[in-house]
Amino acid sequence: MSLFRRIIPGLLYRYLGRLRFPALFVLTTAVLLGDLVVPDAIPLADEILLALASLFLGRLRRRKEEEGGPEEIP
Repeated sequence: MSLFRRIIPGLLYRYLGRLRFPALFVLTTAVLLGDLVVPDAIPLADEILLALASLFLGRLRRRKEEEGGPEEIP
């Protein structure tokens, strides 16, 4: 169990470190999870939109020049 507690946060931090907007991704995912618990008038409409927004933000990676690597001088 201790090994599990060390591996999962490390993988999560590494994944979030590669995203362009990690805080926005975490916030959108948290709102999605909260929205799944609260019942609403139109079932699944907002859950689908929030899931798509979370997937979109999860696919955005940092650009190569934003990673802090050496820049090429022409």
